[in-house]
Amino acid sequence: MAIREESGLPTLAHLNLLAAAFESVDDGHDADDLAEFIMETAYLAEKLSPEDVLRDINEDRAVSGFPEVRALDQIEAELTERKRYYRGAIKDALDRLPPMTLIQVMTETVDGVTSGGEDHAPGLIDDLVDSYEVETQGVLQIEAENVHKLIKVAREHAGSGEAAVKPYVDKLDAVARNWDKIAQPIQLSLKARGIDHEASRDLAYEIRSLAIDLFNKHDMLAQSQRLTGLIQELFSEVPEISDRVEQDADALANIVQQRKQAAASQDELAREITYRAEIGVMFKDTLSILPQGISWKGQNFPLDSITRVRWGGVSHSVNGIPTGTTYTIAFGNRNSEAVVELKKQDIYSTFTDKLWRAVCVRLLTEMLEALKEGRDLHFGDALLHNDGITLVKRKFLGSNERVRCSWSQVHVWSADGSFCIGAKDDKKVNVGISYIHSANTHILEQAIRMAFKKPGLRRLSDLLQ
Repeated sequence: MAIREESGLPTLAHLNLLAAAFESVDDGHDADDLAEFIMETAYLAEKLSPEDVLRDINEDRAVSGFPEVRALDQIEAELTERKRYYRGAIKDALDRLPPMTLIQVMTETVDGVTSGGEDHAPGLIDDLVDSYEVETQGVLQIEAENVHKLIKVAREHAGSGEAAVKPYVDKLDAVARNWDKIAQPIQLSLKARGIDHEASRDLAYEIRSLAIDLFNKHDMLAQSQRLTGLIQELFSEVPEISDRVEQDADALANIVQQRKQAAASQDELAREITYRAEIGVMFKDTLSILPQGISWKGQNFPLDSITRVRWGGVSHSVNGIPTGTTYTIAFGNRNSEAVVELKKQDIYSTFTDKLWRAVCVRLLTEMLEALKEGRDLHFGDALLHNDGITLVKRKFLGSNERVRCSWSQVHVWSADGSFCIGAKDDKKVNVGISYIHSANTHILEQAIRMAFKKPGLRRLSDLLQ
């Protein structure tokens, strides 16, 4: 071992002595030191020049009176045999080590000479890795089969929920790590040579396929992220996989962020729409709106069940003197409706504002989607189309006539508690839809007024864009 520190020796002589020193390596040798020893030998072998060896041999032969060797190819052939001998000496030393120590030495050696797979390794290391790959092929195959079995079982249990899948993902994690520990020197070596390790690539794609299925088919985001992170960690030395899985990880991270934002938005919406008010003078009833739904006098409507809303106020007076305003708010589903009568404007205004956020935005979207699908919708005497509206032309004598207009042919206004739509070129063609008595009038008005703010818009459903 002291020969490792010698300097000034001819390269060939130094290598021959180092090869002999490997015979002193036993199963208790320090792994880090042995990796360093192998790297020293490999770097020295790279300096082995046929021309220098030929010169040294001929100098000795001249002193001894022997004729010079003139054929360089003879030297090159013998040096090839010498390098096989050096590889054999190192391999014999490695074979005397415990299996995990052998793997550690190989990994540290290849990682060191390639700078993590970025630089070309000395030829002696490449030869050593090729031999290692052949000898570990059987073990890697067995571990790969175990991974495939676990992937199959995880898929079979995915329908039972995340709790049923997690134990198999745990085992898959452990087996894949063991597989990668053995394959790591091969991955690093091939990456340095610009080649993907096919077995690693194939196994990584199998695990990636499971990660995709767990998310796409079963919405198991956490397990999908876990497997994606595992692939990134274990197969970073396989460029094709590394690039693809980085995109997967970014996509999953974006989904996580979107879900966090959506959850935050839901929490914010819940805070914004939550409201409770007592209505009545002597006998009070509670009107409430919560994320779970709206309640009034024992009637409860989940928010997503509500299909119709209406509201408005009627002012009263006696002999021209105002006596107050009665406000009406109604909401319901396809089967029933709750009607709230109240006199306090602040409760009316606050509740209808929260009702809009909680229900009406959804109803507006659903109305536009229905129009996009080609359905026509009735609002009082009007028939709503995606590209226009059918109004009524009222006649003093004879039956009224129905007139279809495009959106560019009509204008809107409010009058006498109604939302009014009329033809621009004929005052007799119009309809008035009551805010307080007709369902979803406020939603219709919002859609049309939004459309009029977009010059040239021909279809209401274009608002969905």
